[in-house]
Amino acid sequence: MTIHRSGTAHQPKYQRLATDLRRRIESGEWTGGGRLPVETELEGQYGVARNTVRLAVDVLVNEGRVVRVQGKGTYLREPSRHDHRVHSRPPRPARRGPLTPSAEVYAAEAEAAGRQLTVDFQVAAVRARHDIAAWLGLRPEETVMMRRQLCRVDQEPYAIEESHYRAGLAAGTPLMQDQPVPGGDERILAQLGRTETAATDHLTARMPDPAEAAWFGLGPGVPLLVNTRISSDRRGPIRVVETRYAADRARLLYELGDGAPAAG
Repeated sequence: MTIHRSGTAHQPKYQRLATDLRRRIESGEWTGGGRLPVETELEGQYGVARNTVRLAVDVLVNEGRVVRVQGKGTYLREPSRHDHRVHSRPPRPARRGPLTPSAEVYAAEAEAAGRQLTVDFQVAAVRARHDIAAWLGLRPEETVMMRRQLCRVDQEPYAIEESHYRAGLAAGTPLMQDQPVPGGDERILAQLGRTETAATDHLTARMPDPAEAAWFGLGPGVPLLVNTRISSDRRGPIRVVETRYAADRARLLYELGDGAPAAG
């Protein structure tokens, strides 16, 4: 077997080998969870040195495509992608009203997919990041109340959602309890006279910090998808919700307009 010369011929041999292994993976030669040939097999197939094979496999590990299992070999990462509707079509007829509680969306999506959603809660008073302070109309590093939800789907870490509130709004309310709130956080906000009716989303990507990589169990080359939502009512901003997803297991969907949903 020869290494296909896709891309530039000036690439190091291990990169060209990684490209060919990637091609074989994408062609379906190995199914999810299947074991790749051991290093000696790949050496023989391609006529290259073992170090070339190891460097090529390192590239695929860093991309999150394969995982090394000590003493067993290298396996194709089992696909476990889960869809989340960040923005759903409004009901018909469309009406202006409160935004759909995110907890309800997560739970409904998991149930529809036949999967189990579990959520752990953490709460704390923290210094606001500069961007969060600006969105909430606060001074930099002013104290905000933060409510964190650690979401798992079928026990696999899926998302970290952090809601940031002005201290005067959330302190002393059920929003600062480390447990689910019946009816969702949105119900408490409505009782406080702050019903979320509008929001702006910022979608970015970045590499995880060590703590995030450890919690998600990420390979060294897998980034995070970061969705930041600033919600408001007629009086102004209410909260900033930052949700971080592992890019190798999440797909964020935005449904716009009133047509039929597109096939997944």
